[in-house]
Amino acid sequence: MKLKLSQFNFNLPEELLATKPLTNRDDSRMMVVNRKAGTIEHRHFKDILEYFSEDDVMVLNNTKVIPARLYGNKEKTGAKIEVFLMRELNKESRLWDVLVDPARKIRIGNKLYFGEDDEDELVAEVIDNTTSRGRTLRFLDGGSYEEFKAKIEILGQTPLPKYIEREPTAEDTEKYQTIFAKHKGAVAAPSAGLHFSKIILKKLEILGVHLPAITLHIGLGTFRPVEVEDLSKHKMDSEEFAVTEPVSHVINNAIKKKARICAIGTTVIRSIETPVSSFGTLKPYEGWTNKFIFPPYKFQIANSLLTNFHTPRSTVLMAVSAFGGHELIMKAYKEAIKEKYRFMSYGDCMLII
Repeated sequence: MKLKLSQFNFNLPEELLATKPLTNRDDSRMMVVNRKAGTIEHRHFKDILEYFSEDDVMVLNNTKVIPARLYGNKEKTGAKIEVFLMRELNKESRLWDVLVDPARKIRIGNKLYFGEDDEDELVAEVIDNTTSRGRTLRFLDGGSYEEFKAKIEILGQTPLPKYIEREPTAEDTEKYQTIFAKHKGAVAAPSAGLHFSKIILKKLEILGVHLPAITLHIGLGTFRPVEVEDLSKHKMDSEEFAVTEPVSHVINNAIKKKARICAIGTTVIRSIETPVSSFGTLKPYEGWTNKFIFPPYKFQIANSLLTNFHTPRSTVLMAVSAFGGHELIMKAYKEAIKEKYRFMSYGDCMLII
């Protein structure tokens, strides 16, 4: 049965939005949803070891969040402008897709200045309008590419989600990043991966669980509101991802052995559901995906999923609902609100088995 946007609506109390990370990442609560039994258990993330055994697989996303939020000034007027780096378009030309705020003040030909002193200063020119808030910027000079990237690291801020209405702290710089983050390119963290500590990863390794990693650089398209009742009319923004040969080999071995294959987050689900062969195996792939998963959907690779609790009417909730079954997931969300689980990036998690 085709589901509509309105079927993913629910009242989420504002106080359940997690605005700060826990002191210890792995102290989060974990709801366990059993699809076959239709049961819901209340556990803690540290209990995840009980649900996995030797030769099972947990697929991680090793993307690394860049300090994507910059504050600069417009030439002549000096007006303060927020620039959110979305996507690098061309390394040599230093072209970037960005969002600007306030957008009405930023026109083609304007120059924007970032940084207080000459050593760290960056200058960018607006060369195109892409959407109402979107612009294409060309960063002018900035030294070698490595020096340019170093300046972005100095000038940029951790891009906390908009619902967290505070300035990012040093703690956010560390905690809004998975401990296995490796390849820079995301503008939002793969939140299901934020629960993992070094101790939990080591315990999983000792248990014999394989921990291969794909890379999907998360853009803001994942969080763009769905504005059409007919979900088939919604278009996802493309995101860059890569599944390497060794990773596909580990996963395909697990498929043969009928082992548990757990996607750590919906970004992983989208990545491993995109390059599937006609035999139902995972192919190595490097490119882009705009895959939008919503019910009904037949999953071919993962048979379990770890995910955070998401906002109403969001594309991530739709993917989770497709995986866990709409009725059971909406029941689980009702229970999560009743039991005061913490929602969103810094929130608690759900393991669907």
